[in-house]
Amino acid sequence: MPPAPESTRSMHNSVTFFKRRGLRVAAVVAIQVTSVALVLDATVLITVEEVLELAFPDIETTRETVFLTDDQRRDAATAAELEIEGAMVTRFVARTDDRVVGFAYLDTHRVRTLPETLVVILDSGGKVRRVEVAAFREPLDYKPGDSWYRQFDGEELDRDLALDRDIRPITGATLTARATTDAVRRSLAIHAAIEKDEGVQ
Repeated sequence: MPPAPESTRSMHNSVTFFKRRGLRVAAVVAIQVTSVALVLDATVLITVEEVLELAFPDIETTRETVFLTDDQRRDAATAAELEIEGAMVTRFVARTDDRVVGFAYLDTHRVRTLPETLVVILDSGGKVRRVEVAAFREPLDYKPGDSWYRQFDGEELDRDLALDRDIRPITGATLTARATTDAVRRSLAIHAAIEKDEGVQ
């Protein structure tokens, strides 16, 4: 069989090159997409469902969406000494034998330039049981260790719930510490405003 013309061999080589190049590009794209997915997943540290199971094991929780009245927002802002930006509040109520045993509030806010979401767990009396970081989109270097968050356990809304008082600051994560403290104060104040109108407290 006579050898293939030069143009045919060149075309064949070009097709082979682009096939191989396409495989390499596809592989690179796949690696990049996987890396992005892992980075995005890494910001979600624990799901809300997992937090609720840890806080209220084997206890039914009901999700509630509460729209604060103007009076509730004003009362909460005064108590927290912070602005309450929105009227919509997401919370979970834990009940056993028709008795309320605790609450969980979601608070999403900006730390430096990116947001985090906290789950603030309260007991039936309105004191903090636990604070968990569900999502943290800043570099993890700006997130304090778990033991730092345990300072909030047992806290209630008063003037001592503040940095350099009951809550110690942390070097290298000052903005996170301030944002977390504000979120806990905000959740406690919103809870008090809601429960006051519902006649629970």
